[in-house]
Amino acid sequence: MSKEAVLAVLERAAEDTTFFGQLSEEYAKALEGYDLTQEEQVALATGDVRWVETHINRKLDERLMTKVLIPLLSRERW
Repeated sequence: MSKEAVLAVLERAAEDTTFFGQLSEEYAKALEGYDLTQEEQVALATGDVRWVETHINRKLDERLMTKVLIPLLSRERW
């Protein structure tokens, strides 16, 4: 697991709306080039706050929560 890669994805998604959109719609494509396990990819794509905070061993700041993880977590997928 790479804490740095997980944080890099979160930072990029917070700053780059195009990347955020791709992460929410086609996460596998968005995460190409990042050294992430499948579990990390799914946690990021689904906005799994608990998993991310547990595995990076820190509480995320409000900006990353409100701009990235909560929107990913709260979207409806049919």
